[in-house]
Amino acid sequence: MDYFPLFCKLENRDCLLVGGGEIAERKARLLLEAGAKITVNAPVFNEQFICWAKQNQLILEQSTFNAQLLDEKWLVIAATDCQQTNQQVSSEAEKRRIFCNVVDSPKDASFIMPSIIDRSPIMVAVSSEGHAPVLARLLREKLEAILPQHLGKLANYAGYLRNKVKQKYQTLIERRRFWEKLFTHDRLAQALANNDSEQVDLLTSELFDNSLEHRGEVVLVGAGPGDPSLLTLKGLQQIQQADIIVYDRLVSDEIMNLTRRDAQRVFVGKRAGFHCVPQEQINQILLEQAKKGLRVVRLKGGDPFIFGRGGEELETLFNADIPFSVVPGITAASGCSAYSGIPLTHRDYAHSVRLITAHLKDGTHLDWQSLAAEKQTLVFYMGLSQAENIQKQLIRYGMNACTPVAIVEEGTMTKQKVITGLLDNLSEIALQACSPSLIIVGPVVALRDKLNWFSGH
Repeated sequence: MDYFPLFCKLENRDCLLVGGGEIAERKARLLLEAGAKITVNAPVFNEQFICWAKQNQLILEQSTFNAQLLDEKWLVIAATDCQQTNQQVSSEAEKRRIFCNVVDSPKDASFIMPSIIDRSPIMVAVSSEGHAPVLARLLREKLEAILPQHLGKLANYAGYLRNKVKQKYQTLIERRRFWEKLFTHDRLAQALANNDSEQVDLLTSELFDNSLEHRGEVVLVGAGPGDPSLLTLKGLQQIQQADIIVYDRLVSDEIMNLTRRDAQRVFVGKRAGFHCVPQEQINQILLEQAKKGLRVVRLKGGDPFIFGRGGEELETLFNADIPFSVVPGITAASGCSAYSGIPLTHRDYAHSVRLITAHLKDGTHLDWQSLAAEKQTLVFYMGLSQAENIQKQLIRYGMNACTPVAIVEEGTMTKQKVITGLLDNLSEIALQACSPSLIIVGPVVALRDKLNWFSGH
């Protein structure tokens, strides 16, 4: 370890910034956010520094650098475009045992500036020790995406509750259990983010009033159409907090690799070598695991409320008084059409889009007459085995047999396959596709020739 990581308190402490240009300005912003008392030294300053000085946020010392400026300083940053000046600042600071950062020259610096994720009071710093600053920035961006914006509010609130928690719970195990429940309480975090004090008080009271071993909760998460980068930020946060993940076959392996490593996994989909778990049994799995006090994530492909039976599962939980929440996902129609270069609506071709499941309850029939109307796009989920009937019924009720159609297999994934044709040969091209596939019917399909950006297949 070449650098010892630490966080230093600069509030109301004198710091020197040498440089008056754009790079120095970026460093000044960080020092201002830390509450430092800043003296900025340079022959010329940009407009932002002049503005800050007029607002009494910092002091400008317009001159070339001289060592006396280091007197009584806690920290100095050399951020000029002159290497000689930067080296002089570093040398003089070293004599006085003042920590000095030299921009773009870590070998001349006694401390380096990391990439920062600020969720005050939670702070995360990433450093490559000056070897690969772009890599450090990319890592910071990944962490920015993972860490919710309300994390700071949650940490502050925990500080507010500390004494009350110590008084109520006598053992370290009890306190740890309480904090785990508080920090993974999605609705409480949302209430804090929304500054909803009434809801915060209500949910906090429930946490204190309920036994630490009370029933758990279920979070219904939409995993999107397959591409792991299309998983929502909130969905990612939930699968990394889960004690147990109940998932189906439409959830890609790439997304499962993002889940919490020690979480229990329960597969409930239909796949070669497995039997399909009946819906009622899935409902009971969610119920039983939540009653054990576990945080259960029900992970579904696409969006859980679009042909995902999410509503049925939540009804079971509601009847048993189990807390639940929902994280929507990008539905297959949206993801597959976008990755195929097929806009679902277009003012010249389709004024509406209809999402249809080809698997209906016994005795249920589709309104084929309305589906065959013009100026709309039809998207059939789970329709591969019903392709012949879809073709027959749409033509029977008046849709032009030359209407463009597309079948999207493994949509949004690198192995995505798109087969296009006309309505009167839909049943034939369906024989070339495998499940899971989506059928898109409408004039917008013809735009794929122009708008296909993802693959040439």
